Amino acid sequence: MLLQRITIDWNICHGKPCIRGLRYPVEMILELLSSGMTTEEILEDYDDLERDDIFAVLAYATKLSQVKSIHKVLA
Repeated sequence: MLLQRITIDWNICHGKPCIRGLRYPVEMILELLSSGMTTEEILEDYDDLERDDIFAVLAYATKLSQVKSIHKVLA
């Protein structure tokens, strides 16, 4: 159910995965978390967001990292 909160719409943020059709890209929330911000701090700064949105971002990132293998592409 959490992953349903992540939407992709080519008219919003150039098709980047965002939270609930809002202009909050997944990558932005991940950057905030990796910079040391807590969930509570993010929720205080962005009134539109809900706690489950943060969990959805983490679930989405987890799914993306679950690759079977990585192949080197020759440039």
